[in-house]
Amino acid sequence: MSDGFKVLYYVNQFFGQIGGEDKAGMKPEFHSEKIGPALGFEQLLKGEGQVVGTIICGDNYFNENKEESLEYILNLVKQEAPDVFVAGPAFNAGRYGVACAEISRAVAEELNIPVVTGMYIENPGLDTCKQVAYVVSTSDNAGGMRKALPAMANIAYKLGKGLEIGSPEEEGYIARGMRKTIIVEKRGSLRAVEMLIKRLKGEEFETEMPMPVFDVVEPALAIKDLSKATIALCTSGGIVPAGNPDRIQSASAQKWGKYDVSGRDALNAPDFYTTHGGYDPVYANEIPDRVAPLDILKELQKEGYIGNVYEFFYTTTGTGTSVSNAVKFGTEIGKELKEAGVDGVILTST
Repeated sequence: MSDGFKVLYYVNQFFGQIGGEDKAGMKPEFHSEKIGPALGFEQLLKGEGQVVGTIICGDNYFNENKEESLEYILNLVKQEAPDVFVAGPAFNAGRYGVACAEISRAVAEELNIPVVTGMYIENPGLDTCKQVAYVVSTSDNAGGMRKALPAMANIAYKLGKGLEIGSPEEEGYIARGMRKTIIVEKRGSLRAVEMLIKRLKGEEFETEMPMPVFDVVEPALAIKDLSKATIALCTSGGIVPAGNPDRIQSASAQKWGKYDVSGRDALNAPDFYTTHGGYDPVYANEIPDRVAPLDILKELQKEGYIGNVYEFFYTTTGTGTSVSNAVKFGTEIGKELKEAGVDGVILTST
């Protein structure tokens, strides 16, 4: 194996088999062993590549100490001198995705080492690294590991062997926004006419230059008189009644909750707490109004600054929640609020 190429692997505390949220604050560590997905990854390198070690870092620690973490990790990468660096896959995990993205970008740009990672298309870390790393498109959860690892390993194998990487469609990675000159049988004008004819006939065709699609939302008109307005409180910060009666997920939420707060002046602990799995819950659990400020809204109502606080409070968790679900939640909640005659909404995150 000494003649094979070397791979250095990065994972978070969970995939590094250290622990869950209780270990999210761990500093980065280097292990010469193959841990977690790194073990299966080496087996996919066709006997030509070797995973020389695993770097493990807590998601919270990295995101709260980015510069210090990057310095330590980059020094480790220099020391181990891998031919390919691999991170993740992070699927749709927000903090993990951001960590993989920042590390991938730093290794690629500062050390000029090829990088492979894996993410769900809606992972918040994607835009940070997709132009400098090969980001394999994955499912939104770890159930897709069996598909993600072989695709990542195939690209790592080709990078390690100095072979040409194919198109995103061929290799399974997310488009990097690059244009590549290739030789094809038909000239551009002929291909364009053929696509035009298919479009005119209503037939399916595939463009050679897909354009970005931007979601445009028209801003609502300003509230003319707040002193007569009914304001509702919504949050993606995961504040729920004790016991989380609707079982709202701590990440990748599949539902939202609605709770009567008409008889309350605040979201006091321990009657309310956060179920959100994407931030340190200590301060939110101590005073839930720090995330969803019902107390301030009620004070403004008493002062006559706003007319009324809507009787129901809406909540879900934002971490890892897909854009499609977020749109669905917003549409459903918005319909209810509009039908109830609510004039405005305070929407808080974390």
